[in-house]
Amino acid sequence: MRLTVNGRIVDVDAAPDTALLYVLRNDLELNGPKYGCGLGECGACAVLIDGVAARSCVIPTDGCIGRDIVTLEGLGTREHPDPVQQAFIAEQAAQCGYCLNGMIITTKALLTRNPRPNENEVLEALRYNLCRCGAHIEIIRAAMRAAGQELEARD
Repeated sequence: MRLTVNGRIVDVDAAPDTALLYVLRNDLELNGPKYGCGLGECGACAVLIDGVAARSCVIPTDGCIGRDIVTLEGLGTREHPDPVQQAFIAEQAAQCGYCLNGMIITTKALLTRNPRPNENEVLEALRYNLCRCGAHIEIIRAAMRAAGQELEARD
């Protein structure tokens, strides 16, 4: 199968119903998307497909032929991170970092649809991305910073 991943055309040899997550991690060595629940519920495996956040653990690879797939690695580089990545760094919006892929990808998709979301819209967009560490306040602050609407620290 021929896929477009992070702007590159790649040929992969996988069964058509193989979850996209496995192709990305195992065949293409893109480890931004994480295996979390395997049910499409936690968000750790999120990628952008045609600009929309999608759960790669439940999407068959053959459903992605002819579509534009972007992983965390495709957003920016260490030297030039995407503004969303930079906002998460600036707000120190991680503890263990396992959920970070999904939080960043979902924030990027939100800002593509709505460049100036309010706090409630950010909360709604991120509500199905699970973080077990309790970094939610920093994550929301990072998303708002990426939207150009920094929040004041709350007690």
